[in-house]
Amino acid sequence: MSMDLINAAKAEMAATSAYQTVTSFFDADSFCEIDAFAKSGEGFAEVVAGYGTVEGLPVYAFAQNSDISGGAMSKAQALKLKKLYGLALKTGAPVVGFYDSIGGRLVQGTELLAGAGEVLKYASKISGAVPQISVVLGTCLGTNALAAASADFVIMNKDAQLSLDVTGKDADARTNAEKGNASFIAVDTADAVKQARELLTYLPSNNLTMAPQTDSNEPDGGNGTCIVSKLVDGASKLRIADAWGDSARIRLARLGGQVVGVVRTTGGKLDCQSANKAAKFVRFCDAFSIPVITFADCDGFSCLKAAEKLTAAYAEATTAKISVVVGKAIGSAYIALAGTGANADVVYALPGAVISPVNAEAAAFIMAPDKMKVPVVEQAAIAEAFATEQFSAFYAAQNGYVDGVVQVHEIRNVLLSALDMLSGKRVPTVAKKHSTI
Repeated sequence: MSMDLINAAKAEMAATSAYQTVTSFFDADSFCEIDAFAKSGEGFAEVVAGYGTVEGLPVYAFAQNSDISGGAMSKAQALKLKKLYGLALKTGAPVVGFYDSIGGRLVQGTELLAGAGEVLKYASKISGAVPQISVVLGTCLGTNALAAASADFVIMNKDAQLSLDVTGKDADARTNAEKGNASFIAVDTADAVKQARELLTYLPSNNLTMAPQTDSNEPDGGNGTCIVSKLVDGASKLRIADAWGDSARIRLARLGGQVVGVVRTTGGKLDCQSANKAAKFVRFCDAFSIPVITFADCDGFSCLKAAEKLTAAYAEATTAKISVVVGKAIGSAYIALAGTGANADVVYALPGAVISPVNAEAAAFIMAPDKMKVPVVEQAAIAEAFATEQFSAFYAAQNGYVDGVVQVHEIRNVLLSALDMLSGKRVPTVAKKHSTI
């Protein structure tokens, strides 16, 4: 191929939306394309793939090219993605995929199925070794949706579609966020690119390195009463999956410049969605050795299977784990989030915290039946007072169920000290392939 033809081909590709998306994602002039001239049928392969840097950190990325055959998955596209995944695994760098495809090149028949299967196999192979982010910019259906949803985090353009159902029914961004399929929603492509770049600054390059550290900043205090905003470094809190699972909030944040995963339960019982969301997040943090800080305020669980998943996620995690009981930690909630079941390294409690084996009314009826011989309308208040007295944070500390009782203004320094102490944590694990949750 002559230089004129090569330059003409480069110019043709550079004019496509996928190429423009990828180059806007990477730092200026850092993008290096992989298999730029790979062919699919008579035209170029339907994906742009390569590597570069984001905020100076090495990253691999691909963008399905809807300007070429609608970005349809093909044998050629699968080969490019397989090569990119392989390089990412060898070099230990994250993978970001920008999805915009009408589906697959069905005329390729079983070759298409084999290619799509290889892509899914390699995406699974690198899971837990390097972080993966999917950015759904347009249509993403069928096996493309399966690949996109397998990433650690999914960012969706508000007008995009993500669904295994090729009809696209109930595939909009809001519905996917409410089902837990989308972690973030972007207003347009530029916003999606910006969110992907920001997310990468909280993630390690691979499971053997630490997440990028920054200078420590004082908390900004936030606008509400959320305790997390009063503790983490100012402007460092990245909210994740807020549209799914209201009784638990998960965040990536920085504390003293170090990236931490934050789980905060919001009171009442932890529902199925919330427990599943928290379990997935804890397992992600553990895979990449990101410390987990849990702020527990929970009466228990409303879903047995999800409770088992969350309990197993905490128990198996060997990353640094710090729990703070900020409200109630009742029965199974205490065991799963802050007790021996959670295998927490350090547990603190606020002075007003209540740690009890059962809810307040049950405890009062069992342990102080005489006090409950009052009108029904008064029983709840009597039971709360009894629980506050008999199952206080100080009582728990006296019996070794928490390591210390701290005031709100002390928590940040206590957490910083604990993180420093746990920085060298090493835990041998049982020789096995994996758990069966």
